[in-house]
Amino acid sequence: MTLFLALLDIAIVLAAGLSGLFWFRASRRRVRRVSRHEVLDHADINRIVTALNRTQILNARAAQATAVAASLAGLRFLLGNLLA
Repeated sequence: MTLFLALLDIAIVLAAGLSGLFWFRASRRRVRRVSRHEVLDHADINRIVTALNRTQILNARAAQATAVAASLAGLRFLLGNLLA
């Protein structure tokens, strides 16, 4: 059972690290500001929408990784209290 708890601890750390990596990648790319004097064509709008979609996907993955880390941590605390 000690091996299982150690593996659970490692899984918690990995899930939390993965979450941080996803959020870092989502925040790396900035969408450039558009001037009100600038004329936007369909390619510009497509690039903006693509950038926003990619950021949203990475944020969703980060939220899922955070939920997994929190669930594993809760399971670890529960098992630690039951076995103590």
